[in-house]
Amino acid sequence: MATTEPKAPRSLGELALRAIAMPADANPSGDIFGGWLLAQMDLAGGSVATQRADGRVATVAITGMTFHQPVFVGDEVSCYATIARVGRSSITIEIESWARRHHGKGRVKVTAGTFTYVAIDSNRRPRQVPPEAPETIAI
Repeated sequence: MATTEPKAPRSLGELALRAIAMPADANPSGDIFGGWLLAQMDLAGGSVATQRADGRVATVAITGMTFHQPVFVGDEVSCYATIARVGRSSITIEIESWARRHHGKGRVKVTAGTFTYVAIDSNRRPRQVPPEAPETIAI
């Protein structure tokens, strides 16, 4: 009988990024630097914000960052993002990171944070986030 790997809860939002933690991202003890994990989360949030803003965005704030568990060399890190708020020019995104341990099948929540992005134009000036387009239903 085949077994399935435990998955992160569906309430986390969309899978926005998946990466493998490598030796260059770790200290001599094999623990991944928090800055590397923060960068992965920013990449994931930036991707979702760029799609929602229909163009370029810039990170303006990271709040409520919590490190729950360490990440180790060889772990597969998955970042899940949910749009929490859309303002006139800003987009706030909740991001959770989960790790699948290198030699295990379970997943553990390793970090969570709130990232805020501002939509910017070609001159790097804030611009309005377009209204959300209604979903298209294919027939």
